[in-house]
Amino acid sequence: MSEQVNALCDQLIKAVNVMMDTESSQRYRLEALKFCEEFKEKCPICVPCGFKLAEKTQPPIIRHFGLQILEHCVKFRWNNMPQREKVNLKNNVMGLISNGIRPILEEESHIKDVLSRIVVEMIKREWPQHWPDMLKELDSLTKQGEAQTELVMFILLRLAEDVVTFQTLPTQRRRDIQQTLTQNMENIFNFLLNILQQNVNKYRKMKTDPTQEIKAKAYCRVGVAALNTLAGYIDWVALVHITNDNCRLLEMLCLLLSEAELQLEAVECLLIAVSRKGKLEDRKPLMILFGDVAMHYILSAAQPADGAGLTERHYIFLKRLCQVLSALGSQLCALLASDVDVETPANLGKYLEAFLAFTTHPSQFLRSSTQVTWGSLFRHEVLSKDPMTMAITSKYVRASMTNLVKVGFPSKTDSPSCEYSRADFDGDEDFNAFFNSFRAQQGEVVRNACKLIPLETFQMAGEWLQYQLNTPIDIGPTTSKTAEGLCCIFSPSYVQWEAMTFFTESVVSQLIKFVDKEKLPVDQGMELLQAVLNYETRDPLILSCVLTNVSTLFPFVNFRPEFLPQVLSKLFSSVTFEVIEESKAPRTRAVKNVRRHACSSIIKMCRDYPQLILPCFEMLYSHVKRLFSNELLLTQMEKCALMEALVLISNQFKNYEKQKAFLEELMAPVSSRWLSEEMTQVLLDPTLFLSFVGADVKVSGIIDDPTGINRSRISFCVYTILGVVKRARWPSDLEEAKAGGFVDGYAPNGNPIYRNPCAEQVRKLLHNLLAVIRTQNNLFLPENLAKLSETFTKAFDMMDVEKNAILGLPQPLLDLYDAPVYKTALERMQGFFCTLYDNCFHILGNAGQSLQQDFYTIDGLAGQLITSAFINLANVPDYRLRPMLRVFVKQLVLSCPPEYYNTLMCPILGPLFAYLLQRLTQKWQVINQRSCLCNSEDEPPEDNPMSQEMLDEQLVRLLTREVMDLLSVCCIVKRGSEAAGAKEGELEEEDMMATDASQAPQPATNTLDELTELGKCLLKNEDICTTFLTTAYSSLSWKDTITCQRMTTQVCWPLLKQVISGSLLADAVTWFYGAVLRGLQMHGQHEGCNTALIQLAFFIYETLRPRFPELRTVMEQVPQIQMDCLDQFDLKVLNPGQQKTADKKRKDIFKRLISGTVGKPLGQQFKKEVHIKNLPSLFKKNKSEPTVETLDSNSAGLATLFSPNPDDI
Repeated sequence: MSEQVNALCDQLIKAVNVMMDTESSQRYRLEALKFCEEFKEKCPICVPCGFKLAEKTQPPIIRHFGLQILEHCVKFRWNNMPQREKVNLKNNVMGLISNGIRPILEEESHIKDVLSRIVVEMIKREWPQHWPDMLKELDSLTKQGEAQTELVMFILLRLAEDVVTFQTLPTQRRRDIQQTLTQNMENIFNFLLNILQQNVNKYRKMKTDPTQEIKAKAYCRVGVAALNTLAGYIDWVALVHITNDNCRLLEMLCLLLSEAELQLEAVECLLIAVSRKGKLEDRKPLMILFGDVAMHYILSAAQPADGAGLTERHYIFLKRLCQVLSALGSQLCALLASDVDVETPANLGKYLEAFLAFTTHPSQFLRSSTQVTWGSLFRHEVLSKDPMTMAITSKYVRASMTNLVKVGFPSKTDSPSCEYSRADFDGDEDFNAFFNSFRAQQGEVVRNACKLIPLETFQMAGEWLQYQLNTPIDIGPTTSKTAEGLCCIFSPSYVQWEAMTFFTESVVSQLIKFVDKEKLPVDQGMELLQAVLNYETRDPLILSCVLTNVSTLFPFVNFRPEFLPQVLSKLFSSVTFEVIEESKAPRTRAVKNVRRHACSSIIKMCRDYPQLILPCFEMLYSHVKRLFSNELLLTQMEKCALMEALVLISNQFKNYEKQKAFLEELMAPVSSRWLSEEMTQVLLDPTLFLSFVGADVKVSGIIDDPTGINRSRISFCVYTILGVVKRARWPSDLEEAKAGGFVDGYAPNGNPIYRNPCAEQVRKLLHNLLAVIRTQNNLFLPENLAKLSETFTKAFDMMDVEKNAILGLPQPLLDLYDAPVYKTALERMQGFFCTLYDNCFHILGNAGQSLQQDFYTIDGLAGQLITSAFINLANVPDYRLRPMLRVFVKQLVLSCPPEYYNTLMCPILGPLFAYLLQRLTQKWQVINQRSCLCNSEDEPPEDNPMSQEMLDEQLVRLLTREVMDLLSVCCIVKRGSEAAGAKEGELEEEDMMATDASQAPQPATNTLDELTELGKCLLKNEDICTTFLTTAYSSLSWKDTITCQRMTTQVCWPLLKQVISGSLLADAVTWFYGAVLRGLQMHGQHEGCNTALIQLAFFIYETLRPRFPELRTVMEQVPQIQMDCLDQFDLKVLNPGQQKTADKKRKDIFKRLISGTVGKPLGQQFKKEVHIKNLPSLFKKNKSEPTVETLDSNSAGLATLFSPNPDDI
């Protein structure tokens, strides 16, 4: 035997060395690997060979392999081992830990790891029933030395992780072990604390003695292991163990914060402890950390924060300490807002000052980590009124003024934050994304602080604004590429202006909202506005900030209307802003942004303060006319924005005839051009259209674009129609609407029928709008694609920005913010087609809501829409179909009055959904086939690095979600906040108890199952009903978890419930049920989908099984199903009154029945199964006979499931 073992071990050593030798060829390495794997699977003397190779005289790689053999035997052969061999293996492993490992500082970490894994695997199979003395044996090991003690810590930590955190063993074994751990937790905690205390004390004594350095390090290593093990238990044990003995554990952890070698592990334990949830009463002892002693140690540990410089370990410690303070603040907020008897701590001031120190730390990450807690403090009913909080609020606001300045880019060295950013972020783009989120978070907290001290914060904002207005512009070392003396986005002045503008906006918005009008500082506000209006700059980045400040301070004009002309003058001068007048070069992004900013500011003012601006309407109108007289002065979008502003003001006429006359005058140029004979012919004919916009002509240069003016004119017409349809409205007050002539009768339900003053104009233009939509759809026909010139063959393709958005790729940092935007002819053409397509459908989507009866009473509207918007959909690509569904069809569904459901919605939605189902089914079949053939070598090489397949698949996924959202909107009533609240509650429960199927999101039964009136109307049509049901249930097995979960929880059951009472065919029922099981196979690996699908399957089976015995046939095909369990379950379903079984119990049994259908993630599909047998239960069985039978039958099933497979040996 020993000779055989020695010979085999020699071969194994050679094989391992071949595998690990960098010089080995791939063939030799594979042969060696195959030999080793076959040895582990088939050799009967694995265990002695494993122990032979694991001797400490062997090299670490060989020892590790020997221990891996032993681990493999425990994991895969344990169930077939005789009892004597199991005991022998266990004793030898414990002996190996006692005598077969090297001193703690010399032993390799991977050797310790695999040793601890072997012991834990044995514990998972035998403790406590067959190994009752396990804890005593571990205790005795700790008395043999530091190496053994560290290993015991590793074993206890891994046991907690496997049983509680990762739950990598069967339910009954997990329950047995967790219950036994819980019963012994007081002893385990005392044991861990004693190990920690003893080793820390020894370490402290010896660390100052140079002759005892090695011993000191050994004790320190054990202390670290003990802290890591405590961290694995603190997260889930009863809070009483953490607060036992007058919070001995917390006291020790606070003391260790001053030990450089142990402070990181100690603070991580402390963080887990103070972050615990649970009953508020149980959390009350955590307030001891606000006591003098604990607070002293915490503050002392934070002190070196500023001067210590950046060392990685200490920086991580500071992050954790900051999180501890944040968690403490959260606990304090929760306890003070409850009925628990807790007073505001005397050390609250010290705590707030310490917390503020982290808010002013150079690290942007540390600053951001404090924001949530500051927000909670400022919103808290009790703490926000505390004098100490009030005193710190102004300090926080001052600090935020510094923190809002965007500095600290990893690539730069212009701030102390840069060094920390290099440790936290991958690059400038990563930092930029973080900072934008951080700034938004700060804005929210500043707004909360402003509610506490509004006038003081406004004073700060005013001082900062005045300072910036009076400070010369500092462009810094990086200058603009456009002109000398202009800022770029990194210039010192711009980052200050940007931060100040954001701060002022946050403060003033709260001031206006929460301070009484009589107390508003109107004089100071107007003084600031006057200063901003007088400020002149030719720098586009600074001017953009100036415009934001004008908008921010504009509410003060309500009190001084005489300033309005000055404000409008400032904005209009910015609408035509140029850095270099008469320049032939394209405008930079910064200049375009200034002009757009000015236009949007005008729209915003007209929308929010129309009554204030109404007296200046004539001045505004004449100014717009002057700008429009030069066709090239403004872009089409800018012209449209100004027209929208005028329409918004015209809504205040509150006189139908007057507003109608104005809109006719405003739209006259557009109407004459849009309805001209030339334009009508162009819009009707795809060939003429392509020629008119220049897509059939080869273009060489960037500037050479003679047909650009034609595209601009089409765009302007469409922009104008959209602007008028979106903005023209009747008065919201019914009496004013009546008086102004806007009410045109009453609907059958008593609601007034309004008429829109723009209706007559827009209806005239709709015919050509539908024509251009039809033409655009027909442009995708092969014969029309062939007419595109060589320059524009990709004119209908997606733009790069769209592709990046679909793939989730971040937009690059705007380094080229000040570079002229030179677009190629192709880019301009792509932009034209994309915008035109979207805007046309936006008009149709808004038309119903805006024009109401005037839209729906158009003769043959359904036919006109079907022959324009829905023509040639087979050739329309997914990226064009998506916006059509979202901005047109969905809006049409939401705004359509019930009386037009039969004449408009049914003729449109029936064929549309039938087509969409066919299209999506084909596309998902292609994707699934592609997945099956993904290893094929015949795939064509990619022309570009971005995978077109990935883009196409993601587009199908997004289109699927649009279709399912449309289906849901058509059929299902969503109850707003009630549904959201229910959903939120369910999700919280799911997080808390992921294994409890009854707590996760469930298919709609009561909350969302009410059908809309449109849904009821559509489902009366048998063809539409069949299409809807097929679409909903087919989507469950498409490769999109979001679609699967939404349809399962919101749509599938309500739809099926509507037809249950009718004449359902057995084939249909089995198909629906099979679709749910196929969904489980595809998505069952995901917890949310798994729970929802099982619930849906349960509802279908329990409701329909009595009527359709064919469902039993489907169940019999479920892999690994236990027939006796199925018989018992069927008996209860078919005889519901006979035996009352709890709903949760029935669902649990059903979940076990269909568990064989649940698909595995790819990483688990080829993994060898580990079977752990259940041991005699620790629980008493005193239930009634039927339940016992059920449990017995299930345990028999588990026994069969985990029975040893001869092939595994």
